[in-house]
Parts: sequence; C-alpha cells; structure tokens
Amino acid sequence: MTVTGRAALAALVGTLVTLLLRSTVALATVDGIILAGIGLDLIRAAGIRQLILTRSGDTSILLGQQGTVLLTIANPGRRPLRGIVRDSWQPSLRAGDPVRVAIPAGGQVSVTTKLAPNRRGDKAAGPVTVRSVGPLGLAARQGSRLVPWTVRVLPPFLSRRHLPEKLAVLRQIDGQHRSLIRGQGAEFDSLREYVIGDDVRSIDWRSSARRAEVVVRTWRPERDRRIVILLDTGRTSAGRVAGVPRLDSYLDAALLLTAVAARAGDRADLLAVDRQVRARVVGANRMQVLARMTDAMAVLEPELAESDGGLIASTLLRTARQRSLIVLLTDLNSAALELGLLPNIPLLARRHRLLVAAVADPRVAEMAAARGDAVSVYQAAAAQRAEAGRARLAVRLRRAGVAVIDAPPDRLPSALTDAYLELKSSGQL
Repeated sequence: MTVTGRAALAALVGTLVTLLLRSTVALATVDGIILAGIGLDLIRAAGIRQLILTRSGDTSILLGQQGTVLLTIANPGRRPLRGIVRDSWQPSLRAGDPVRVAIPAGGQVSVTTKLAPNRRGDKAAGPVTVRSVGPLGLAARQGSRLVPWTVRVLPPFLSRRHLPEKLAVLRQIDGQHRSLIRGQGAEFDSLREYVIGDDVRSIDWRSSARRAEVVVRTWRPERDRRIVILLDTGRTSAGRVAGVPRLDSYLDAALLLTAVAARAGDRADLLAVDRQVRARVVGANRMQVLARMTDAMAVLEPELAESDGGLIASTLLRTARQRSLIVLLTDLNSAALELGLLPNIPLLARRHRLLVAAVADPRVAEMAAARGDAVSVYQAAAAQRAEAGRARLAVRLRRAGVAVIDAPPDRLPSALTDAYLELKSSGQL
C-alpha cells in the first residue's frame, strides 16, 4: 500500500480547516474522511498479484545504439487498473521514466522501454513495480514482480566505416590484379601472354615451347590461411586512452581484421587470456565468425591482475598447431611484457608469424612536445622516457622477427588490417 500526493494535499486542507475551526470534532471528522477515502481506494483498486506480466523485444543491442523491450501486462480481474508502471533496469542502460497505464478488466497493454546502453555486457532486467491507484486517487496498491529478461550489449564496431576501403584493397589483391611474383602464401592461378615489363622469372618455358608466344604464370594469394587473434585482458587493458579502455580499442581492431579476413577466405580464431582463458572462438565458419566473436567480446572485462605469459604462449601453441598468423593485441609495457610474454616470443616466432598491435596514447606525444613552463618540462621528460621505453621494446620484438604496430585508438584498426593486407599481397601469408 502507498498513499499518493492527493492524500497529502487532502491532509493539508484538513489541517487548515481544523486550525480555522479550532475544534477536536473537526479534527476527528477530517481525519475520518481522509482515512475512509484511503480505505475505499484500497478496496476498489485493482489487484496486483493477479496481473500476468511477459516480456518481448531485443535480446542484443550494439553499444551506442537504442533498443526496445516490450512489457505486456494482462489484467484478468474484474476491475480496471489505473496506475503507474516502472520497468527498472541497470543504470548503464538508461531506461525511460515510469509510465501511466489504464488497463480495462480482462484487457492488456504493452509498455515500451527504450534502452540506450553505455557499457558492454549482459544486462538483466530489474523488478517491475506496478502501482494500482483507487478511484479517489488517495491511495494505491503497490507490488513488484521479477520478469526475467537479459539484454547483451555488443561492441559497437566503430571501425566498420573502414570496411569498404579495405575490401577494395582486397579486391585489387585477389581478383582484379594477379601477382607475377610467387610468395610463400601464393598459389598458381593462370597463364597469360607475356608483355613488356613482366618479370622474366615468371615465364613458363614449357608452356611457351608448346605455343607460338611467350606466356607467364600468374599467382594469387592462397585462401584458407589461419589467423589467431589473442586479446590480452590483463591489467594493462584497463588503462584508458583518449577516454576509451585499451580493451575496447583491441575489440574494434579485432572485428575489422576478422571481417576482412573472412572476405579474403581466411579463417580467424579469437582468444582472450589474462591469468585464465576468458573467451575462445575457434573453428567458426566464415559466415558466422564475426557474429560469434562479437557475442563473445560483449562480456569481456579487463582483469586487474598481471597476465600470465606462459599461459598465453601455451594456449596459442595448443590452438594453432600449424603455421599461422598470430596477432597479439597487448600493450607495449616493458614491466608487463618482460616478466610475462617476452621470454616466450622466440618459441612462438619459430613456429608462427607474429604481429603485435598496441594502443599508443596521443596525449603522451603532446606532453613530450610541451615546453611552456617548469611543470611542462618535467612532464615532457616523463613522456619522452615512456616513449623511449616503448620504442626499445618494439626494437627488441622486431629483432625477434615480430612485426609491431603502435598506433592511436582511432588508427589502430586500420593499421592492423593494412598490415594483414600487406602480408597477403606480398605472399607472406
């Protein structure tokens, strides 16, 4: 039970009347009228327990977009229900305000709740609170019911805007232009007549001997190559760069790379590891891999502990038994890598082609260039020291045969995909 603002207003008016008449009889009369009205409302208000509540609507929403969930309320009772419904959700979903409803006896209504999430993950619905107001509007019956429903908030895939550009490059590599140079990742495509400027090493002498003209072999990048993307979800992935956690930048880069690789005919797998394996998408076909990865990424959160380099290496070796492209999305943090993954890099580099991608902080570069006052000079010195540490670590990785990409969050997805396309075009994948 709950009283409404109208009951408070009636009590205020009754108080004024009592003060005006200065009589205990008036006080008792006013109180009796108000209590009688409240009792009548509670008796005549439609019941809450008999209501039938069901949900329908979106079960997944992209971060940054809106979704809707419908709450259907059926009133099988004999009295109409007039009141307010509050469909509560977690604050990060930014659900709408309570709504007024009028449900006739034996009827039903649907309440639409708009959700605008600002965080990834699984978001469960809270209790539904229904307030059934009596005919006088002085009091209401109120109750809460739990109507289960979960919405998964997916990564936004902001780098999707680069997809047409990358697919155009891919078509040039594999379709419109055939390579005349055979690489490790190239297979024979066709023969064509020699033209001036062609590499003489591509001439097929046996076929030329059987024909009246000189012909050359053309090659195309092989399909069905394997890419294993590993997300380091340890403590360094929790750091924010340009207001966005590094992990979210990793997810965006991995999605763009996966989308392009799937169109190129290659297989992409996903691992998320810190001190344990947090996510694993292995063996998905090219039509489903992007959806499965997006679904697995939705619930990933940074683990505030140092990643286990040995576990990362062993997980990669168990997952990729044949030579593959291993993409490590991690931070170029010397304290974390030197004690964790760095000792295992030589073993991984012998068996696979490695590519390390990291998020660079543009604010550090700005600080390194500042010289306005004493504080700026000290900040610049600290920034330059941080940049030098990252550069030394990148040099060590490159000497071990690892390709390194260190780019700001807005450029990382494009730079990583460009590196993959470069490997394809040069026949190294």
